[in-house]
Amino acid sequence: MTEIEPLHDDDPFAEIRPYSNREAPDILRRLTLDAELIETLAQWRLSRLNRIWPAFAQALARLWLQTMVRRLSSVEDLQNLIAPALSRMIKKTSQFSVSGIEHLDLTQARVYLSNHRDIFLDAAYANYALHRMGARTMSLAIGDNLLSKQWVADLMRLNKSFVVKRNLGGPRALLAATKLLARFIRQSVTQDHHPIWIAQREGRAKDGRDVTEPAVIKMLTLSRRQNETPEAVLKSLNIVPLVIAYELDPCDVLKAAELSAGATYTKAEFEDVASMSLGIMGQKGCVHLHFGDPLDPDLDVAGVVSAIDQQMVAYYRLYGTNVWAWEWLHDRKVPDFVTLHQGEISEAAFRSRIEAAPLEYRERLLTMYANPVSRLLSETVATEGA
Repeated sequence: MTEIEPLHDDDPFAEIRPYSNREAPDILRRLTLDAELIETLAQWRLSRLNRIWPAFAQALARLWLQTMVRRLSSVEDLQNLIAPALSRMIKKTSQFSVSGIEHLDLTQARVYLSNHRDIFLDAAYANYALHRMGARTMSLAIGDNLLSKQWVADLMRLNKSFVVKRNLGGPRALLAATKLLARFIRQSVTQDHHPIWIAQREGRAKDGRDVTEPAVIKMLTLSRRQNETPEAVLKSLNIVPLVIAYELDPCDVLKAAELSAGATYTKAEFEDVASMSLGIMGQKGCVHLHFGDPLDPDLDVAGVVSAIDQQMVAYYRLYGTNVWAWEWLHDRKVPDFVTLHQGEISEAAFRSRIEAAPLEYRERLLTMYANPVSRLLSETVATEGA
């Protein structure tokens, strides 16, 4: 595979940052030579022909890819190409709504810290919302476990993703990579004035509990300079929580299977790519994204964790799927103060979806959908008891 020269030999972030406009043409040309990408395109775009005559389907896919690449010369060109396709996907597979964005100064760079339900779509919906407002789109954190394929890594980094290195050989290497990541995020926000998307935890919340990992917030503070406090770093990042809710999760059965297997679960080689595809193409019902309130600038790490978690509960939009799952599990109605938002999925259709899953996964599925209700009830009890 052809190596791409970094923009600057002394660029400390060359291995993790998104590709630049200067690098884009060479990366795009490399993609046209990737046999695995071409095979994947043939399977996705020409599935019937690919089954009958794979060589011809792949030749057509290569021609299509080469034609597309000739139209692109920058990262912005790629994003402008993706935007209409993303819009069509959103309209085809979901009823998307946004709140809170009207209260933010979108000219200010910040870290958007999001709950994490879908590998690709959580950040894609957020960038779509910003794009519609004419605001600058975010650079997106993505774990290197998702980038084992060169073409996947190239496409993601062309689309303004930066790499979170996890598969490292020892604590010293991990600490060095984490500090580098923290420095990149801080420079992006405070010097380059570029917004950043990161998840509140490592990996998706497969159980439906959107809980912030303190390690994520501690990571952000590792860019601090001599005599600088963690609180000063967090203040400079202008953190705003993002809260996304899916009426239906296209990957719900896959998540239930993984949770049921526990420590014995082993991912198949292309499982994450398959999950991304299923998440993108599967029906999601209503999807609501809330841009939260800027955090108090004087909070420490624990305070940031607590404030984010509070907004995750307060701004999470509950649909019938959440309430029905909770009621079936607990065999009683939810309290009257629980606000239920109108969705697209009927109770009968949701019940059929659960009953279509293997019997051993059904309780996991219901718990996954019910947990946002459980968290709201627990938070309410805790508040009333305080």
